[in-house]
Amino acid sequence: MKPIIGIVPLIDEKKDSFWMLPGYMDGISEAGGIPIMLPLTDNAEEISQLLDTVQGILLTGGHDVGPSLYGEKPLPECGVISKERDSMESELLKQALDRDMPVLGICRGIQFLNAYLGGTLYQDLPTERPTETEHHQTPPYDVPVHTVTIKEDSSLFRLLNTGTLSVNSYHHQAIKQKADSLKTMALSEDGLIEAVEIEGKRFVWGLQWHPEFSHLKDDNSKKIFNEFVRNCIS
Repeated sequence: MKPIIGIVPLIDEKKDSFWMLPGYMDGISEAGGIPIMLPLTDNAEEISQLLDTVQGILLTGGHDVGPSLYGEKPLPECGVISKERDSMESELLKQALDRDMPVLGICRGIQFLNAYLGGTLYQDLPTERPTETEHHQTPPYDVPVHTVTIKEDSSLFRLLNTGTLSVNSYHHQAIKQKADSLKTMALSEDGLIEAVEIEGKRFVWGLQWHPEFSHLKDDNSKKIFNEFVRNCIS
């Protein structure tokens, strides 16, 4: 039986619609999973029933994480916030972590994971932490624009067996103060946290870069999706 992976929906308020980037679904499908887009809900009973159905959760990119989640007010440079997503993902993560269910967070996903667990975020890197490292590339998004250093004591190093990785990058927020329960797996050239994990859990990873864009060309992105799906089976 292939594992079913629940994917948090993307939201387009202007079109009053939910949608999905094919790269999230294709990356999971190619790794042997069955991807499904979840409904937008923070109802605890509904989420519990959904988690009875799926074997893993993928936290997608998209809206900025609401600063109220980590005790701050939005700066003028903070982007569009979705209170509905913040509320849904809070309940989703709570129950998924309680069940020790595999979770992969990408871009906003790593940021939300950190904020939910007690960390803080840079609301806007260009104004709060200027750098020459490219963190907000233009298309095509499958082209690497900077490197990350992978810590040798991390699960990511054990998977990829390399200390450096070239990655794509498209974000303006990032981890500022890391949550105590998260362990850093990789750092960018300018010292930003680019990957985290929770030790002692079956699989809880957060990545700042975008394997959903690079998996068609990059074997390491494929390995990450494969490892996520493999842990959803075991």
